[in-house]
Amino acid sequence: MDTASRLLLFLDVTERGSFAKVAEHQNIDRSVVSKQIAKLEEELGVRLLNRTTRSFSITGAGNEVLRKAKELKLLLTETKRLAENYHSEPKGTLKITSSYSIAERVLQPVVNDFQRRFPQVTIELVITDKVIDIVGDGFDLAFRVGELKDSSLVARFLARNRLLLLAAPSFVKRYGDPQTTADLAKLPAACYASEYIRADYIDYFNEENALVRLNMRSNYFANDIDMMKQKVLAGDSYYLAPAFHIDNEVNAGQLVPIMQHLKLKDFAAIYAVYPHRDLPLRTRLFFDAVKEYIGENLPAWEANIPGFEDMYGNPTRDIWHPDIGG
Repeated sequence: MDTASRLLLFLDVTERGSFAKVAEHQNIDRSVVSKQIAKLEEELGVRLLNRTTRSFSITGAGNEVLRKAKELKLLLTETKRLAENYHSEPKGTLKITSSYSIAERVLQPVVNDFQRRFPQVTIELVITDKVIDIVGDGFDLAFRVGELKDSSLVARFLARNRLLLLAAPSFVKRYGDPQTTADLAKLPAACYASEYIRADYIDYFNEENALVRLNMRSNYFANDIDMMKQKVLAGDSYYLAPAFHIDNEVNAGQLVPIMQHLKLKDFAAIYAVYPHRDLPLRTRLFFDAVKEYIGENLPAWEANIPGFEDMYGNPTRDIWHPDIGG
């Protein structure tokens, strides 16, 4: 390992907070990380870290070296990106992250077609619902539901994500077709819940266009939207569903939209997030392929719901969104 590599390793240690986390991430032994940091200190002739048995702190000299390590990483990234833009044929590794639902419904079909067209591109797809460090973990693209919080990144709007209320025909036969929010509030509902959020309510706009919240009478919670769908298909509950998650169930008559006159607030939109506006060729081509797959105006999945454009008030008809960040 040369000095530049050790500087990048030192940067990784400070960003991840421990030798053990770096060793796990890079699939090397913890002792290797420790020895390489010690060699870097020996080469530079200064102590970079004050170590204890369980933690470390960065010295004054370490902070100065850390600043240069960040500049080195940025320089290497920009140099590599500049060179890649001169490739006539995209190649190399494209590292992507998204939630499972986006990966399954959008990314995997695009990946399959993309690699048939560009076989020299290797794609690494990391599926997680956790918030990750896009830059620190070396991701080229991230696909997220919800707006960008880190202003140092760039976010491109991909598609709106409207909501609808769905139930099985057997549920409607058993409980009746609700006509008012009071009727709806009495019915059993399947709701999403995780350690971060408990979505047991419906946000809608009343006749004065004011936002109102209706609490749902939940009889089932799950941290997976597909499991909620299975519960609803069984006829025991209704649910508030993102249109993004609907396949052919409405077309096939397995699920029916209820309370179509209710003006529902949209769910968070879908964005592509990346570190720089100047995308390498392979990244730019993949982003364009995802955008084409989804559709330029109305997202493709809305075609799975006949008449959806006239349901639920569609209060956010404006499809255009500006780029964010960068």
